[in-house]
Amino acid sequence: MKAAPEAQKRLLELAELDAVLDRLAHRRRTLPELAEIEERSAKLARLATEVIAAETEAGDLAREQTKAESDVEAVRVRADRDQKRLDSGQVTSSKDLSNLQSEIASLHRRQGDLEDVVLEIMERREGADATVTRLRAERGEINAGLATLEEKRDAAIGELDRESGETKGRRGGVTPDIPADLLALYEKLREQYGVGAAMLQGGRCQGCKVSLSIADLNRLRAAAKDEVLRCEECRRILVRTPESGL
Repeated sequence: MKAAPEAQKRLLELAELDAVLDRLAHRRRTLPELAEIEERSAKLARLATEVIAAETEAGDLAREQTKAESDVEAVRVRADRDQKRLDSGQVTSSKDLSNLQSEIASLHRRQGDLEDVVLEIMERREGADATVTRLRAERGEINAGLATLEEKRDAAIGELDRESGETKGRRGGVTPDIPADLLALYEKLREQYGVGAAMLQGGRCQGCKVSLSIADLNRLRAAAKDEVLRCEECRRILVRTPESGL
């Protein structure tokens, strides 16, 4: 393949711009905010499960407390009714009086036991409610931090995209000066090796940093100025300049 020396030198400008684009793309992929957002999002997902579990437990205890209080009230109402019967004097049989007094005493014991159950449930519910409050507050803090990180990420990405757009614009000003077949070869090599063209400087390929042998240098010296050369080590397009040492 042949191409004018000036067109070949434009490949070095293109390679530098592509290197800038690669660095910008790498910075975009590895923004520190991205890792922090991923970590916080994972924590938020775990926390969401914990909040649901805590809310479920608190809700179950609330219903359990309501039922236990209802049981206490039912026993209290029954005990009050029996006490009124006892106080009214309507029960005159000694056996019936004894049975009624025994039942009232049993109901009072039952009421006391149920009230103890209510107190125990209330203590558990208080702990569950405190857990819900704590987890919700933690979730709120993480959400706030996540929103801040997302704002910083978006600002950073916006700046990188702006720089990338400017660089692509400059790249678009270089490519028309490069013959289509040479540009196609460059793009193919860039896809394969990351860098499509490199300068020969001081007898060394700046793509792979390998110094060429005397035989290779002699071959390059003998080549026509418009011949497109390749590095024998890395196979990139080797661009000759006054600094090549030939």
